[in-house]
Amino acid sequence: MAPATDVSPRTTRLEGGSFKGSFNSMEDENEDTLENMNQTNAAKPPRNLSAMRHCTSSAWITTRESDMGALGLKAPSLSENCGFLPVFRSGSCSEKGPKQYMEDEFICVDNLFQYLGSAANFPSPGAFYGVFDGHGGLDAASFTRKNILKFIVEDSNFAAGTKKAVKSAFLKADHALADAKSLDRSSGTTALTALILGRTMLIANAGDSRAVLGKRGRAIELSKDHKPNCTSERLRIEKLGGVIYDGYLNGQLSVARALGDWHIKGSKGSKSPLSCEPELEEILLTDEDEFLIMGCDGLWDVMSSQCAVTMVRKELMQYNDPERCSRALVKEALQRNTCDNLTVVVVCFSPDPPPKIEIPRSYKRRSISAEGLDLLKGVLNNV
Repeated sequence: MAPATDVSPRTTRLEGGSFKGSFNSMEDENEDTLENMNQTNAAKPPRNLSAMRHCTSSAWITTRESDMGALGLKAPSLSENCGFLPVFRSGSCSEKGPKQYMEDEFICVDNLFQYLGSAANFPSPGAFYGVFDGHGGLDAASFTRKNILKFIVEDSNFAAGTKKAVKSAFLKADHALADAKSLDRSSGTTALTALILGRTMLIANAGDSRAVLGKRGRAIELSKDHKPNCTSERLRIEKLGGVIYDGYLNGQLSVARALGDWHIKGSKGSKSPLSCEPELEEILLTDEDEFLIMGCDGLWDVMSSQCAVTMVRKELMQYNDPERCSRALVKEALQRNTCDNLTVVVVCFSPDPPPKIEIPRSYKRRSISAEGLDLLKGVLNNV
């Protein structure tokens, strides 16, 4: 099992996976909502992880994936969030799946002030989350999990501009992987982080993990999968002299951005087609933003963003437990025969479960002309 940092009040461990989260019991109020919504590898030492014993069927997902969105549905909302302040709680699940070794890592920090100590100077509340999908061994993913937050908050730009600090931290982690004599230079990792200060959330992504926001039942993707065949990535790779063979960068790697992998990048300072620079997405959280899903590509290879949001929302309305949500997503991905390690982090922005989504009734009156009525009668009489 991949180690992880978590400051949630309650931590549990089950065989084959690591689960974390904080719990609030709430009333089950999902019945009416569901009815409405239905209408509309380099070898490394084994991690000794067995397959998850508990299995869940996908039969409870009663809606077709293509119809799962809550688009067009109207939900109760506060005024445009002048007084909204998020409350962070998270749950996580990590499982090696069908792979021989587990190479994923993750971090969950629900309270930055408590985690970093009183000397830290940043707005409250604050939180930090990350998912690191390693390849070529665990070295790069483990090192990044342990150091990326420290690199961010200790950066000289942190107080004035978090975007510069985050970009600098990714570069610093990448270079540290090249310099560390005890780490395998051929080890690499994708990196997806979420830094939340007050209501401002900054998503940084390098690789093919994905962050998805649940906004009143709608899935809002906050990151882009950096695959070599993606048009923008392909153009960047080819401009720097790289080539793509059958979807692989230089015929070796299935991602276009990653930390580490210095056997591909060459020497420090050289311009490599394999970039460590993260793409950033910054949003201001509102009362309609209910939760964030962060997952490695083992989840998204077999599940759409909207499907994941719908599943998490249903679980939260029933149990209000982000840990249970992450477990449900991992189990469902295994049920759909994912071929990769699985790591999922679910972050809630409120202590309460999501509200019911109501379909607005139409009060428009419709009429038919006398001529049209006669035509309709004639048609019906001939049936």
